[in-house]
Amino acid sequence: MKILNKGGGIIYTSPSIAAPPTIPTKDETATSRQRPYYPWSPPPIPSPPGAKPACETPRNIPSQRRVPAMQLVGSKTSQRLEEVGEDSVTLLPTDPEDMWHANNLIGPQDVIKAHAIRKVTTESKTGSTVSERVHTDLTIRVTSTFFDPAASQLHVSGTVIVENAFVNIGQYHTLDLELNRPFTLWKKYGWDSVARETLSDALRQDKDGAVAAVVMQEGIANICLITEFRTVLKQRVESTIPKKRSASSDQDSGMRRFFDKTLSTLTRSIDFSNPRPLLIASPGFVAGDFKKYISDEGTRRGDKTMSAMAKQATVVHSSSGHLHSLNEILKSSEVTATMKDMKFSKETRFMDDFFDRLRKDDGRAWYGTVPVEKAVREGAVGRGGGVLLINNSLFRSLDIATRKRYVSMVDKVKEDGGDARILSSDHESGQRLDALGGIAALLTYPILDLDEDEDQNEQTNANEEAGDQEIII
Repeated sequence: MKILNKGGGIIYTSPSIAAPPTIPTKDETATSRQRPYYPWSPPPIPSPPGAKPACETPRNIPSQRRVPAMQLVGSKTSQRLEEVGEDSVTLLPTDPEDMWHANNLIGPQDVIKAHAIRKVTTESKTGSTVSERVHTDLTIRVTSTFFDPAASQLHVSGTVIVENAFVNIGQYHTLDLELNRPFTLWKKYGWDSVARETLSDALRQDKDGAVAAVVMQEGIANICLITEFRTVLKQRVESTIPKKRSASSDQDSGMRRFFDKTLSTLTRSIDFSNPRPLLIASPGFVAGDFKKYISDEGTRRGDKTMSAMAKQATVVHSSSGHLHSLNEILKSSEVTATMKDMKFSKETRFMDDFFDRLRKDDGRAWYGTVPVEKAVREGAVGRGGGVLLINNSLFRSLDIATRKRYVSMVDKVKEDGGDARILSSDHESGQRLDALGGIAALLTYPILDLDEDEDQNEQTNANEEAGDQEIII
């Protein structure tokens, strides 16, 4: 994802205090009706070079002011953001992965401006109606988002806050964010540390670091792409294979058809033009046979890409060929040895350490919002091995106070020298954490009574209910 700067677009700032509305002149009032003023409406944004012209913007919205351009550090794929503060940012998604980051950035009550296609119905003097689709730019206040992980499509719904010739203020619209089309985002409640970190991740992500994985057994193959931030099921392959011993030749031909179908689906779903790691996992010898099939096919076809794919492949044992075995695969020694520096591998290790501590019951592993918040407040998740594990889905709460509660925990852990890890709910580690309520912590020293208040409150509530029942009787 790119931030547009002076060379390829602009980043703009939304003033924290809106300027008073301008008073239209008599001529302006005569030629156009005055539009209502919204104190927190974003400033107008000129379209970047080559884009379609922006929609009409009311005159009474405060003018924009330029903010310092973001700095580039190191290679093109490694970028760092200055503190954004109350600024707005104009983003250009260039990869399907960017839509996932945009979904994490955009929250309820934020304001977004993007290209839109709107169906407009006009009525002629004779009473006939004509419908047409028009291209325009719309500015909406977000009410909800929907992200399709398979297609990497993001739909943002909300109400229009800047009218133009095609829409009025207050009308409802759903924006379909597109690749290579810029959109501008204003965070109504400011850019907190979690939002800035998410934006930084979007800029410094290594698009070439994704790992391909095939989790399979006889007749079933799940083709996945494991990126730094999520696991995507690209395709599922199913094929019927004879099981009778007398039909061994039929079984061999069935396995060849299955391997051929899986290989063609794999090369069609994932780009191997640049070498990338490939994990092949299965119970028994299916994974090893499939790797040999890829190598033989590469030699037979004279396909260097396919031969390189076979060389890059790592065969891993799994208990089944279904998708839930991915957690078992990522913990295997073969995978951790070759991918120990990848983000998802570190998060998997953190979750494994947490469950090990939880089994020991030594008071250094806690989960749940109330116990973890108490541990953070007491400074027990700090320097010396303290780790806060929190699911990114918690930061999408509709209640701003709830979001700020989790953000303050992240800030406190970092201030104390601990490690705050925001896990993706689209990764297996985030899904394991979600089963624990979405938040957990590894403490630097044991605390044994963090959940006593909860138990006392539950007992008090139970006693009060029992007392009420006795009074009723």
